Amino acid sequence: MAAGSRAQVRLDSALSSAPTAAERDQLLLEYVRKVDGGEAAVKAPEFEEGLEWVNTDGPLLLHKDLYGKVVVLDFFTYCCINCMHILPDLHALEQKYSSKDGLVVIGVHSAKFPNEKLLQNIQNAVLRYNITHPVVNDADAKLWHELNVTCWPTLIILGPRGNILFTLIGEGQKEKLFSFISVTLKYYKEKGEISDHDIKSKLYRDSLPPSPLLFPGKIAVDNSGDRLAIADSGHHRILITKKNGGILHSIGGPGSGWKDGNFLEASFNSPQGVLMKDSNIYVADTENHVIRKIDLVNEKVSTIAGVGVQGIDREGGKIGTKQSISSPWDLTSGTSDDAEDRILFIAMAGTHQIWALFLEDGKLPKGRNYKKETCICFAGSGNEENRNNSYPHKAGFAQPSGLSLAPEPWTCLFVADSESSSLRSVSLKDGAVKNVVGGERDPLNLFAFGDVDGVGVNAKLQHPLGVAWNKQRGLLYAADSYNHKIKVIDPKTKHCATLAGTGEASNIIGPSFSQATFNEPGGLCVGEHGNVLYVVDTNNHQIKVLDLETQIVSVLPITAKDTVDAVLPVKPKKASRRPKTATAVRLSPLAVSSGLTLQFILKIALPDGAKLTEGAPSFWELSAEDHEYLLEGQKINGEIADLDNVPDITFTVPAPVQTDDFVLSINVYLYFCNKNDNTCLMKEISFKQPLELRNKDQGMFSKVELSFSF
Repeated sequence: MAAGSRAQVRLDSALSSAPTAAERDQLLLEYVRKVDGGEAAVKAPEFEEGLEWVNTDGPLLLHKDLYGKVVVLDFFTYCCINCMHILPDLHALEQKYSSKDGLVVIGVHSAKFPNEKLLQNIQNAVLRYNITHPVVNDADAKLWHELNVTCWPTLIILGPRGNILFTLIGEGQKEKLFSFISVTLKYYKEKGEISDHDIKSKLYRDSLPPSPLLFPGKIAVDNSGDRLAIADSGHHRILITKKNGGILHSIGGPGSGWKDGNFLEASFNSPQGVLMKDSNIYVADTENHVIRKIDLVNEKVSTIAGVGVQGIDREGGKIGTKQSISSPWDLTSGTSDDAEDRILFIAMAGTHQIWALFLEDGKLPKGRNYKKETCICFAGSGNEENRNNSYPHKAGFAQPSGLSLAPEPWTCLFVADSESSSLRSVSLKDGAVKNVVGGERDPLNLFAFGDVDGVGVNAKLQHPLGVAWNKQRGLLYAADSYNHKIKVIDPKTKHCATLAGTGEASNIIGPSFSQATFNEPGGLCVGEHGNVLYVVDTNNHQIKVLDLETQIVSVLPITAKDTVDAVLPVKPKKASRRPKTATAVRLSPLAVSSGLTLQFILKIALPDGAKLTEGAPSFWELSAEDHEYLLEGQKINGEIADLDNVPDITFTVPAPVQTDDFVLSINVYLYFCNKNDNTCLMKEISFKQPLELRNKDQGMFSKVELSFSF
């Protein structure tokens, strides 16, 4: 433990038995006083010179630039699903406390895999996960070792003089994190040691041009082979295209959310796995922790599993929409008797398991019968391991991220098990889990990776994310993501070889398989009667097409009738007219209860001589990032034609609310011209309203005035 610590062990024990919040805060205050000064104080080492930084205007120094700040050091590596799970907690923390309040979060990227040490790959991860705080590349893990960090994720909280206060290990620590920060900020503010100076920041995402695709995750082809479904993860949308790349439908995006409804209303949050079955598309909506169904006939999106927040259940058994799940990453379907549409299998990366969602009544291998819509664990103990076993619930996976079903004679699921750097199989006849290639025999060793062609465990992969079965050729293909290659495996002999890619992370189209390059390919599927392999080249923001007959590589052109539609999803036109920067107005926290309706009253004064532009209608939108399910069924946007007559914006707190606090954003987008100097401007004002849930009755209505003057 980096910070301390027997003292923190005693603190944790005392906190667990303290009956009230006031008593817990008092214990925290006494602890901070004790470790703040004197012999008990331990200072964190300074950031080493020459380290690479992301989201800053230059290197930061802990004891200079961050002096006077409470600093949260987030030790993470971007492949780690547990590290991804705490990002919403950190984002919520940053929404509640800004740098002006004295809080700064610093991501310390300490890589597991060699591929993760490269600055460009860390920059891509920062974009993919929408990380907006500074990130430093601790490539040689020097800071990791100096602070005695032992696992990902680890949070270390520092006081304003760089003194180490707390350590939090693992995910699921939001309540503690918020309590620790609240008490720490209050303590140091009362001592006059908190500084409100800004730190030098520069978001990496602001320097990049737009792209038709942004970090696409997975791809699927329909039964006819004429249509493709693409998870355009970075744009939070699903694209349905012709096989030549022409867009038929764009569903969701450009921002994240969780909303069912028609194609114009629906929203997703970093979707990954997609599966096309006749007129339906099933989606692993990863960061919403739900499974969605897209009905192409009625053009509707619905949720069929998950509750919208991360679950910790490792067994399941509830009806889909009542069953919490965790970071679903890929999907396939089938059963042991070739009834392909009966069971939806889910690579549940968050709990390191394979789950099953029954689309019709049915049963699992050697299991009992289950009713339609039941969602249950099929294989995996939930322990992060590379453990094979004849009994599926005694086997262990390590962040399974790709699935493909192989019918007779194999009758199994093939699994890309990313953190063990292996491909595994799960029998649909008896549930037995076996190694195919990669990894090693020690189930606890998750560091057996490399880039070696060979047989069985003698072959080495590096964090594979995708797998696809070619029934016409009897071969298995894998997206060997961190080796930037596509591998081909003969499951009969367990021989694994490089099919395409030089191993260099770049973007050379070809022309041949041996000359083409990729950058962390994340998914693939087989089309054209087994003669074509579609590869999602994630960090190159492309779909590459591999012709297995001619061994020529090409890029699928993503095109639409309107060039704007090729970059942005089909949404109300106002979404594409948003200003790029926003003025944030932070409001005082407000206690609310379920059933309470908030009425927000806009009071915005334009500069003298200015008026709204009629040709570009202004509008407002509601958002509740990381908690978009709270907006289900409510009006979330509206036009603004006259600032003197804007209808009240309302939000009703639903029931149940599965969080103690969240931030509601009321974003106002204004387009106006000033006749005095003949200038026309686009401005966004983002009112941030922190809400704290209370059980007591708060009344029927509460009015909040949103005031701003230019």
